[in-house]
Order: sequence, then structure tokens, then C-alpha cells
Amino acid sequence: MATNADWTVIFDDKVIIKRTGSDQGSYIINNDDSFWSQDKWSNIWAIQYKDDNHDYNDSVEHRDETPHATWAASELGDFNSQFISRWDAAHLAKIQSNWDNDNAEDETEAEKIARLGERPTSYSSS
Repeated sequence: MATNADWTVIFDDKVIIKRTGSDQGSYIINNDDSFWSQDKWSNIWAIQYKDDNHDYNDSVEHRDETPHATWAASELGDFNSQFISRWDAAHLAKIQSNWDNDNAEDETEAEKIARLGERPTSYSSS
């Protein structure tokens, strides 16, 4: 198992965890069963991924006796488009909700924007 991964994906729980940066956190991504039920994931229990171009920091962990492998050796596609983009979308929804619900009494929208900045419309963890 990779011990210094930036990202962890746990398939049984449909959870993606970001372990680095100021915006660390985990999100259950359960609104996309067609993604999670793809055949290529059927024997994978978890993924540990470090975005540093060093394969030895990654681990694709299998459910059976298949030896664990690096992300690149597993040939599962682009990690960013499959997992980081889903985490980013969930995180954007969270920070938008936080912004929407952070209201001061009798505050105008202009005052709220002055206090919090514009409502977030995009987010990228990269």
C-alpha cells in the first residue's frame, strides 16, 4: 500500500479522499452508479494515488490474490478525469452551499459579496 498518497479511492464506499492541501476531505460519490459499476473496477478494492509522476508512490489494491500494482501498470485510464474531477465537483457543491448559507442579518447581497467574495463558480484541486 502506498503510504504517502495524495488521493485514496475506496470502491465499496464510493468515496474519494483528498489527503493533501488546505482543502483536504472526503466525499461519497454515489450519484454515478454507471461509473462505479464499470467492469474495470470489479476486482479493485482501493487505489492510493500520488500525483508526482513516480509510479512507486501509487497502489491499485485488488480484492483477490492479484498482486497490487501501480496506477500506470494497471492501465485504468486518466486518474484526474475519473476521480479528481468528481471530487472537485463535490467540493464545489460544498463550498457553494457554505457560501449560500453564510448569511448575516439584514445583509444585502453586495455586502455579502464584500464580506465573502463572489460565490464560487468553479473549483480545481490541481
